[in-house]
Amino acid sequence: MTTPHRTLGTSSALTVSALGLGCMGMSEFYGTPDEAGGIATIQRALDLGVTFLDTADMYGPFTNEQLVGKAIAGRRDEVQLATKFGNERNPDGSWVGINGSPDYVRRACDASLTRLGVDHIDLYYQHRVDRTVPIEETVGAMKELVEAGKVRHLGLSEASADTIRRAHAVHPITALQSEYSLFTRDLEDEILPVLRELGIGLVPYSPLGRGMLTGAMPTDAADDARSSGRFPRFEGDNLTRNLSLVEQVRDIAAAKGCTPGQLALAWVLAQGDDVAPIPGTKRVRYLEENVGALAVELTADDLATLEAAVPRDAVAGDRYGDMSSIDA
Repeated sequence: MTTPHRTLGTSSALTVSALGLGCMGMSEFYGTPDEAGGIATIQRALDLGVTFLDTADMYGPFTNEQLVGKAIAGRRDEVQLATKFGNERNPDGSWVGINGSPDYVRRACDASLTRLGVDHIDLYYQHRVDRTVPIEETVGAMKELVEAGKVRHLGLSEASADTIRRAHAVHPITALQSEYSLFTRDLEDEILPVLRELGIGLVPYSPLGRGMLTGAMPTDAADDARSSGRFPRFEGDNLTRNLSLVEQVRDIAAAKGCTPGQLALAWVLAQGDDVAPIPGTKRVRYLEENVGALAVELTADDLATLEAAVPRDAVAGDRYGDMSSIDA
């Protein structure tokens, strides 16, 4: 099977593999880091035509960019490489804050280029919007990086419709990265229409509901953030209600002859040719399962059945315990 491609953005267009790979969990948050497994997964992804790779300086912190750099060494021309700045952390992992100051933008980009071992970043996102710095100033500094040849395309993450408009007026925004899945559809109301109006692509992260839509649940390990209380959907009665929705997805997937995760990814992929999800994994077998979603064809009836089984208002719990940096 040839992996299809999709184009993000119109004013500043970037062609990527229709399915990308989120690399975060290889270094932090979802269990024990696994550099060797991560590198093997990235290289297998490239072999399969999954060439849209997503990382960020905060993952690790800093070590995930180094891992991705090692994995793509000698294969840089195959990759559409995305990374992010803005969630500032110290080397020991402690939290500094959200930083969108122009000076920090420049320093963060140079540091990411060094860790990745590349001379340019294909898609550079502001990871979270700094409410204390006008978006025009942050994107103005990002625009300078494009003019210097360090960055090819610009993106935002979890930005509001107003912020997107203001940013796009400074320099064309190629993509918005935000959480989007059968379990998280709030951006359909206001943000997605603005993206389509302005010609901006959508890169959904957590398209599998942080793994819940696969039917596989995290352990209570201290190094898995889903067991930390950070994500209310994984707690108590919320979890019970949400797992009942997953059972509905499982039944529909069985009738389609695919896994629940493949069905959930196929739903995201069916939302438009300007949508390129980035499911994350650090295991080759899960990568290969995710790629199988590209072969799952959903009819209008299938989509209607899925959306009836998982109504937008049926998912219990906020997606983050702290939503203060979302939709900024």
